[in-house]
Amino acid sequence: METLSPQTTRLRHDAFPAMRADFINPFVTATVRVIATMAGIEPVAQRPRIKADQRSYSDVTGLIGLIGEGVEGTTAISFHASCILRIASNMLGEEITNLNHQIEDAVGELTNMISGAARADLETKGYSFQTAIPSVITSKGHSTMVVTRLPIVQIPFVTPNGAFYVEASLNAAT
Repeated sequence: METLSPQTTRLRHDAFPAMRADFINPFVTATVRVIATMAGIEPVAQRPRIKADQRSYSDVTGLIGLIGEGVEGTTAISFHASCILRIASNMLGEEITNLNHQIEDAVGELTNMISGAARADLETKGYSFQTAIPSVITSKGHSTMVVTRLPIVQIPFVTPNGAFYVEASLNAAT
């Protein structure tokens, strides 16, 4: 994967015509800020891409729905085990070596914090919406299927301990 600077990682408004870039960019910014603050790890965003299908493969995924005045969709944050074990260990100040309830709690909290920070940014642009309580799926090599009519933008992030992915499927509510 090509590593991009934060400035070039930002999506152009015309890059994904069915989904406005100003819906996605707040998630990139929020992800970097939250992971750096909570875990002391600087994730590096890679080139965003439209997923070819609706499946995600990872070890732990936090999912959250978004709906309200002006915007609707879903967000998922999927981690490979090595990555989330390091992030959660740093967050909790203790070494965690297995995917367990502490990992599920950490992923749920990260999902809330990242979506909350992105939501706050979107609200400054005139969008108002609420989120549900995140769902967390933990199972080595699991797949999740998000049912949506909208394209799914996947933003890979790399860390020294592996990769994780933020996926957003957002659009103006009709």
